[in-house]
Amino acid sequence: MLAGVAATAVAPVAPPDREDGAVTARVVAAAHARVAPGEEQRALWRAGTVTGWSRQPQTLLVLRSAEHGGRQWLKVLLPIRPNGTAGWIPADNAVLARSGYWIDVRLRARRVVVLRDGQRLRRFRAVVGAPGTPTPRGLAAIYERNAQPDPRGFLGPWALSLTALSRVLESYGGGPGRVAIHGRGGASLRDPLGSARSHGCIRIGNRAVRWLARHVPPGTPVRIRR
Repeated sequence: MLAGVAATAVAPVAPPDREDGAVTARVVAAAHARVAPGEEQRALWRAGTVTGWSRQPQTLLVLRSAEHGGRQWLKVLLPIRPNGTAGWIPADNAVLARSGYWIDVRLRARRVVVLRDGQRLRRFRAVVGAPGTPTPRGLAAIYERNAQPDPRGFLGPWALSLTALSRVLESYGGGPGRVAIHGRGGASLRDPLGSARSHGCIRIGNRAVRWLARHVPPGTPVRIRR
């Protein structure tokens, strides 16, 4: 699967896999994500061409594809509550690409492991959610990559927002309680790497988050597990 190839021209999409990577869909024409393939199905969410927070190109993780009514449809992971919600969009509203990356967040070990084509590339120590504000488990994806105006501030130089949202906090920092992988600075340095003291986000070192921001594209799968 090659970046920039129209979705209607490609073979059926396989589910995300640690060994084979994942397919991502950049939405190029707004579409309603529906509970099942077909325009007659109930809409769950409107997938615009840009994200709601920082207006970046809307790129979603594709879970699989199906044919319905003479059209190809894509089942995509949505950045809404409850976590793990997926919906179907017409394939001709998106352009597909492939990410060979896969990110494992291991809460008990408090580590972030980055793989590419099944091979481990990087492993970073992390601060994960405190017991009262846990990092939500399950499959998520990179949603936005936001350079921070103050690289020495609480979030460090980069925040990589995920499709996952806190199950405890309805809002945080002016946003909807979205979980992110971000760096460290200011008051966040009081919580050492390897601890469980965040509001649900995954904090890693600043060199590590810069590396992720350079290499890992939106839509890349992030598996958060115990």
